[in-house]
Amino acid sequence: MPQSDILIIGSGLAALAIAYHTHMHKNVTIITKKSLKDSNSVMAQGGIAVPISSEDSWKAHYKDTMEAGCFHNSSKAVEHLIKEGLCEVKALIEAGMNFDRDERGRVLLGKEGAHGCNRILHAGGDATGKKLIEFFLKKLKEKVSFIEDETAVELIVDRGYCSGATVRDRDGNMKYRYAEATIIATGGFGSLYSQTSNCPSLTGDGLAMAYKAGAELADLEFVQFHPTMLYINGETKGLISEAVRGEGAFLVDENGRRIMEGVHPFQDLAPRDVVSRAIFQQMESGKSIFLNISTVKNFRERFPTITNLCEQHSISLEKGLLPVAPGMHFAMGGISTDLNGRTSVAALYAAGEAACTGVHGANRLASNSLLEGLAFARSIANHIVKTPGQGYCRAVKKEQKLPIDTPQLPSQKEIQEMMARYVGIQRNEAGLLKAVGWFQGYTNQKNFWRFNVKEFTSEQTAVYHMLISGYLVSRSALQRTESRGAHFRTDFPFADEEAWRGKQIIQSINSLDQQGLGRAGVL
Repeated sequence: MPQSDILIIGSGLAALAIAYHTHMHKNVTIITKKSLKDSNSVMAQGGIAVPISSEDSWKAHYKDTMEAGCFHNSSKAVEHLIKEGLCEVKALIEAGMNFDRDERGRVLLGKEGAHGCNRILHAGGDATGKKLIEFFLKKLKEKVSFIEDETAVELIVDRGYCSGATVRDRDGNMKYRYAEATIIATGGFGSLYSQTSNCPSLTGDGLAMAYKAGAELADLEFVQFHPTMLYINGETKGLISEAVRGEGAFLVDENGRRIMEGVHPFQDLAPRDVVSRAIFQQMESGKSIFLNISTVKNFRERFPTITNLCEQHSISLEKGLLPVAPGMHFAMGGISTDLNGRTSVAALYAAGEAACTGVHGANRLASNSLLEGLAFARSIANHIVKTPGQGYCRAVKKEQKLPIDTPQLPSQKEIQEMMARYVGIQRNEAGLLKAVGWFQGYTNQKNFWRFNVKEFTSEQTAVYHMLISGYLVSRSALQRTESRGAHFRTDFPFADEEAWRGKQIIQSINSLDQQGLGRAGVL
């Protein structure tokens, strides 16, 4: 019976940073669905937003974060993010993490959308996430148990207490992994959409497992679309970092007209939701959109990852025009937690994009995601280390006679088409009702919430979790009858402060769906 003090599900920056702060005190096991190199953190081209310059301040960074999040953010969480994040970045530099510097040895600070000044640290040009992951993996080598190609399919929970997870190993065998503390760090749910910057393996597993285990979720309607993904023959091929626009690139239509002029005071560096909607509306009218990089100096040296991406798809940098379109990028909502990562289920924690502390509000500020992984890792680690364990097997998994119904499941493509059509950059009641009704056609199956996932194939498990996540996101978007940040309703185009204050909490499955209510509660 595999046991650990701490079981971390996921291997991105948040997972590794927590392990970094706990491995001296606890036995840590990290399981990851694919390899250690498969995570959104590895793919993160942008840097870390941090007020490290003498010309900057935490209050200025706080202001930009709150404004980008449309003041839906938790003020305490944002203050924690910036103050603790700055301390963590300084500690990383002292520990040997190398960020890009100029010829005089000063750290280079870039600028990205909605930031009032240059405060973005980069490593390896546009490979910051990859460099951070390599740094932590080197530090954790032989100090933490890493298990690749192992997928968590269900949490082990009894009477509101989590004792680990049921997992499927690389050979397809099912086993139970017990732990005194279980941390969901599985990232978001990018694969709900066909056009996404996320790893294909992000199918909302953590979200679905937590919901089934009785955890509260929050703000799932806020889905951020990155404005600039390389777009070829109707498909997105990879991310073009916002840092490119920070270096002077700008968006134009097929006639060379700058599309962001007159749309927002920051023009091409407006918040991501504003830029994404502007591009979407132009494309809806039949126009093609390009990122003009002709003014960016030393593009190949500054952006080697993007250069390789373009060359792989035969896009000429010399022409100075990169075809772009928005793609799903980040989930502001997730498993509801406090500042110590605690969920509503005892001994279950969530971190990184899988969690919702309220730090990002309605729209994440560029380069605050890597910062989040660092800033909350230490507080989560400190809480776990200081909290007495209640034994590995308080909720030892008991075999139950589960329904043997054969599930009716759609394909991943069908889910993606439904989300793109009705739960995308712009939504309305009619479309959202269609999406919710379509998902309920599957979730209303007899015993859907009690299906024996141990009998599923890997593909069935992924689709099952996508169905749950897609249903919850659609339902949340239908519930919020206003427009705010990344959630834009054409039938409710304005924010409604009086009706919508604070997180939109999706209560646990035990109090809602199993009673047949199927609606979100609002706090």
